[in-house]
Amino acid sequence: MGVSGASFNLSGADHVTSYASSDWAERAFCKTCGTNLWYRFVPSDHYSFAAGLFDLGKSAEIEQQIFADEKPAFYDFAQNTPMKTGAEIIAEAIAAGHTFDD
Repeated sequence: MGVSGASFNLSGADHVTSYASSDWAERAFCKTCGTNLWYRFVPSDHYSFAAGLFDLGKSAEIEQQIFADEKPAFYDFAQNTPMKTGAEIIAEAIAAGHTFDD
């Protein structure tokens, strides 16, 4: 699960490592313990932070489930949210002007 964000302050950047997981995505982790920190969609510079990094309280809600067609069969979320396939997510990005290399 991720928490969306466009602007943030990072302390302890020397403890973070990132790598390009594709031509259009970057993932970041703690160098010491390996904790997943964020996923960045490079074309729009959009960050999705690991939800477990924050105390979200009881008011947090799932907005959508993405790549739902690729989820493991052994889990489902109880919330009734839009469930988008990988193809739908990519089509939305292309419609917004982003390009992807094969």
